[in-house]
Amino acid sequence: MTRYVIIGNSTAAIAAVEGIRAAEAEAGNAGFTPGEITIVTDEPQHTYSRPLISYFLLGKVTEEGMRYRGDDFYAAHNCRLIHQRATRIDPVQKQVILADGSSLSYDKLLVATGSAPFVPPFSGLETVTDKTTFMSLDDAKRLDKMLGVKKKVLIIGAGLIGLKCAEGILKRVQSVCVLDLAPRILSSILDEDGAAIVQGHLEGQGITFRLDATVEGFEGGRAILAGGETLDFDILVLAVGVRPNTQLLNGIAEIDKGIVVNEKSATSAPDIYAAGDCTQTQDISSGQSKIMALLPGAYMQGECAGVNMVASAMGGEQDEKVFDKAIPMNAIGFFGLHVITAGTYSGEVYKGGAKGDCQYKRLFYSDDRLNGYIIIGDVEKAGIYTSLIREQTPLSGLDFALVCEKPGLMAFTQEERARIMGNV
Repeated sequence: MTRYVIIGNSTAAIAAVEGIRAAEAEAGNAGFTPGEITIVTDEPQHTYSRPLISYFLLGKVTEEGMRYRGDDFYAAHNCRLIHQRATRIDPVQKQVILADGSSLSYDKLLVATGSAPFVPPFSGLETVTDKTTFMSLDDAKRLDKMLGVKKKVLIIGAGLIGLKCAEGILKRVQSVCVLDLAPRILSSILDEDGAAIVQGHLEGQGITFRLDATVEGFEGGRAILAGGETLDFDILVLAVGVRPNTQLLNGIAEIDKGIVVNEKSATSAPDIYAAGDCTQTQDISSGQSKIMALLPGAYMQGECAGVNMVASAMGGEQDEKVFDKAIPMNAIGFFGLHVITAGTYSGEVYKGGAKGDCQYKRLFYSDDRLNGYIIIGDVEKAGIYTSLIREQTPLSGLDFALVCEKPGLMAFTQEERARIMGNV
């Protein structure tokens, strides 16, 4: 019986479990015996959806409603769940060492350890009483206990995490100020004009911003900025950024900015796979290998790993799966304003929409291919653009002017319509 060990309990890990069991079911007619799956996690909860933590603070979802899979998931998939921290991997003995000193033997191992908040070494940070990061359900619960209608909140980081936190707590506190070193919000995914639209929308809700600002340090409930200015606050949220959790594979597998995997989700180490936010994969829109911490990608990559672990256990008799169409993509909303971005922003630019009505579209293209897009407001047909990028569809084979203006299927040939409908 094959022993599968999965480190992690979020999207990629759950997808791997489902991939393993689906692949085993397909191989059942060949007399293949289902393997033993053990999930190791240092979080105490049932698997949950991390993007919902801001809605937990809003009161739009309960902890039970955040569950990524039903209560019977582990039993239904015959998994053993161990709530402990994995401290080390021994690739020679093929064992995972746990915090209590015990070990788990594996035949196939998946590292799906995600990412962790990056906290800069601010001077005086230890003097701040009420502070937290905002990455996990435990973080959200910690912040929930701090909130109050007379509290002033300072969020450091105007990226996706910081802004979703701001949305989640705004109505429960006196004020929210978001500070960032960059000159615009969402600087990693929006251009200047797009960022201005979203910032204006958030300011209209009551959130204030201090951009192009540097924190030199803290003195209790006071942030000291470069130049000597100070900002008073009651609660500090650190949302500066994240870093992939790669430590377990240091010296074992190839690591760049993240754990390097191929299109089969395999690392450079024998019988060890990796998936999700801890990995670095090939972006087909730019040709670069990069970290793409995205929930849909984590699921597809985890499922790929699960299927291929079974195929490897069967000695190559089972069909393998590939995850080779990854692109950076973000779909998010703030107080009813929807934003979707994908791909890379290079080449010529189609400009649509206007700032005034919160409708904004930028399409980036070159060499007969769509490279990326930014859409704010009406995002209903964004999936068509995503498909064009993933499939590297030649723009010369369709009415691109019509696709830019009105992304409907009538701009495509009958053959392309059928393919797109199967991929959107």
